[in-house]
Amino acid sequence: MMKKTFLPTRLTINSIKSMYKSGELTPEELIDIIIERSEMYADYNIWIFPPKKEIIKSYTDNLYNMDKNLPLWGIPFAVKDNIDVAKIPTTAACPAYEYIPESNAEVVERLIKAGAVPIGKTNLDQFATGLVGTRSLSRVTWYTHVKGHGIHIC
Repeated sequence: MMKKTFLPTRLTINSIKSMYKSGELTPEELIDIIIERSEMYADYNIWIFPPKKEIIKSYTDNLYNMDKNLPLWGIPFAVKDNIDVAKIPTTAACPAYEYIPESNAEVVERLIKAGAVPIGKTNLDQFATGLVGTRSLSRVTWYTHVKGHGIHIC
């Protein structure tokens, strides 16, 4: 069972690395907290493909085969849903466009090789046109910093 870990309202790469080094936090615990928070704020429509432990587990398991001194070892990241992550649907917020890529986009591959952990795919205006931000599979995205709740999960 996961130990309850207090996280500051704003995480940085350095703060996460420091907590890993001190033993205050493990990558798996951080992922559990991110999943919990993403579920808690589901109404904010942050995610098109939300964090799922069964998908993320292969990445966190692989961390222990990697050098812990990699610059992004254990650092979670999300991508917009117009960037390919292997075996996770890409829709660009358009159901007719959906496909499941067999490989990662180059940027995702580079992040993983640096030790980072992909956690999900975030909402965007359809095809990332940015016209008004209201056309999406997950509806309009709310501002993701909820005052007093310190939600910085994407």
